[in-house]
Amino acid sequence: MSGGPVAAVIGGGIIGSTVAWRMAQRGWRIALFEKGELGNEASWAGAGMLSPGGEVEERSPFADLCRHSRSLYGAYVEELVCKSGITIDYRECGAIDLAYTPVEWTLLQARAAVQQTIGIRSREISPARLQTFSPYVRTEGLAGALFYPDDAIVDPREIMQALRIVCVKQGVEISEHTPVEHIDVRSGQAEINGRPYDAAIVAAGAWSDRIEVSGVPSLPASEPLKGHLIGFDLQLGACPTILRHGHTYLLQRGTGRLIAGSSVEHAGFDRQISPSIAGQLKRKATAVLPVLEKLETADVWTGLRPGAQQLHLGRWHGSPLFLAYGHFRNGILLAPASAERIVAEM
Repeated sequence: MSGGPVAAVIGGGIIGSTVAWRMAQRGWRIALFEKGELGNEASWAGAGMLSPGGEVEERSPFADLCRHSRSLYGAYVEELVCKSGITIDYRECGAIDLAYTPVEWTLLQARAAVQQTIGIRSREISPARLQTFSPYVRTEGLAGALFYPDDAIVDPREIMQALRIVCVKQGVEISEHTPVEHIDVRSGQAEINGRPYDAAIVAAGAWSDRIEVSGVPSLPASEPLKGHLIGFDLQLGACPTILRHGHTYLLQRGTGRLIAGSSVEHAGFDRQISPSIAGQLKRKATAVLPVLEKLETADVWTGLRPGAQQLHLGRWHGSPLFLAYGHFRNGILLAPASAERIVAEM
């Protein structure tokens, strides 16, 4: 590598790949290291909701970052499509939060009132109006519903296909099946596998704290938070918007594949599928969309979300080491803003 500052990005999910692409656009020479295959971990497993309305409950720096990243997404996808030639399923379809008890409705209304003060729009919709948004949603026993017009969905697998192409076009050196186990920080550089870099960015998701470092304090803890998701094959238009009830959500891809999720399990790095958890997800999804009751589950999979006590995004102790992990279930949503912040600090 020659001709400009050199950086290593560790982790080839949507965060690391977007950071690598954006840095390469600004003249950095980038080596991207991925322990497996690009985008085959949490980014592959994610449903792809872009939903500050479902994630943010009060004003905070995290809330501001979510809203800002959502505002960047249309241009982010448009640029990826233009420069990669890959079609990306991205739809600004909105989301509906459902309440089937008076208590649930009171809680939704209270949350929405707080969200309105920080710029997250929603409005109440009647049961009759609800079925114009989503024709198969259960209205029996409905206590209330809120529509969030700014929530959206994207297919993260198509995002990753596009990111691979644009990274290669931008000169990023991608090394798959190449884990990074140690980073030696000294003399203003970060040494990895015997090669010095002007900067290194750790974006290895749940595996980030497994990287040993010298010359700086140990990296903050991260952990895998396992989640099950299930898929159904359904006619297009059956679920035009995101549907949410409590911790259950449903969305439909442009292919017709309907995705329902998701569990949160502290199970370490175990990826095994649990039929009982998949069954629970189907029951919860069917309670929202009864048409699913007679359908066989077409697919079940798990993913390991990158959990941490907080989002780590920025320079580590004034060194040439930068952190970009701990996004939990918001990695897809936060990719554009995370890359923007890292690049700004560089």
